[in-house]
Amino acid sequence: MEMLSTGPELRTLRLLSCVSLVLLFQVIDAKRDFKSACNTCQQITDNFNKGFDKTAKQNFGGGNTAWEERKLSKYETSEIRLMEIVEGLCDSSSFECNRMLEEHEEQLETWWFKRQTKNPDLHKWFCIETIKVCCPKGTFGPDCNACVGSSERPCHGNGMCDGDGTRGGDGKCSCDHGYEGEFCLDCIEGYFNEVRNETFSLCTECHTSCKTCTGATNQDCDECKEGWEEDDQETCVDVNECSSDSSPCEEDQYCLNTEGSYSCKACDKVCSGCTGAGPDMCQACANGYQNTEGSCTDIDECLQSEPVCTKEHQECVNTKGSYTCICSNGYEEQNDECVQKSQSEKVGESEESETTTSSHGEL
Repeated sequence: MEMLSTGPELRTLRLLSCVSLVLLFQVIDAKRDFKSACNTCQQITDNFNKGFDKTAKQNFGGGNTAWEERKLSKYETSEIRLMEIVEGLCDSSSFECNRMLEEHEEQLETWWFKRQTKNPDLHKWFCIETIKVCCPKGTFGPDCNACVGSSERPCHGNGMCDGDGTRGGDGKCSCDHGYEGEFCLDCIEGYFNEVRNETFSLCTECHTSCKTCTGATNQDCDECKEGWEEDDQETCVDVNECSSDSSPCEEDQYCLNTEGSYSCKACDKVCSGCTGAGPDMCQACANGYQNTEGSCTDIDECLQSEPVCTKEHQECVNTKGSYTCICSNGYEEQNDECVQKSQSEKVGESEESETTTSSHGEL
């Protein structure tokens, strides 16, 4: 029987595992830091360009601009203008931006006074070539290697290169929707290659009936989607789930066919089972309704030859699909019977009626 490692061997294995995890997290953090540093530098140079444009038409602001330009040099290349621009590069709450600016403010001054004429692209000179936290578009990593597919068309134009434009990332492609594979040249299920060669791919969506296809119509399906089936011409056509003898819906619902599927809709309340919407599509009429020339209509129980309200001093009131029994005027319900109201109640009701009538008359 094989013995488990114990003592020093087990401690060594645990130590190696911990070291491996630490190194892995350091690599992940390093990739994240490289991308973050480039984003911060891009923010600084973007804000620098905005500040440059904002101060383009300003001057020293003194009373004798001509004298100031002669004595203090022109405002457009002055240290005063540079400091005004630098003040707006970072938000006070942005620690990374302010730290990078503090570390490399001398380089910005060098570019301002000595390099901007020959190197007008500040991002390229500062972020890529000088402090080296970014790479040119289409390249990635410490050495600015070309992304998959070439730096001109990363991922062959069908995806994003991990770390593109930064000193981080691994250069792998995250393909756009419709594309897959290491080079983003293959099509996902439901798409087909309308154009394809070694460096270019155009994936187009299949017809809605196709699971896989070679073209754009329902005749080009290799396999039909669920809810579709091949006809005699090998064309994918919709399956009408509602045409079967047994409906897939509940008793108080009707089936409505849709492309590739179906839905169940509630029958009209006057129906007891139905084949479609409305009172004229009932299989039978619900209680309280009757078939009148092919449509279910309300039965007025109060007009039937046999009275439905049989207690003394009761009146029938028809409702949709039913009826209700109420006590006649001058009577009230007590213990499920209609009894005559007392004389005082009648007088009170009469006075209230007269007051209401009088008020209406005044209006």
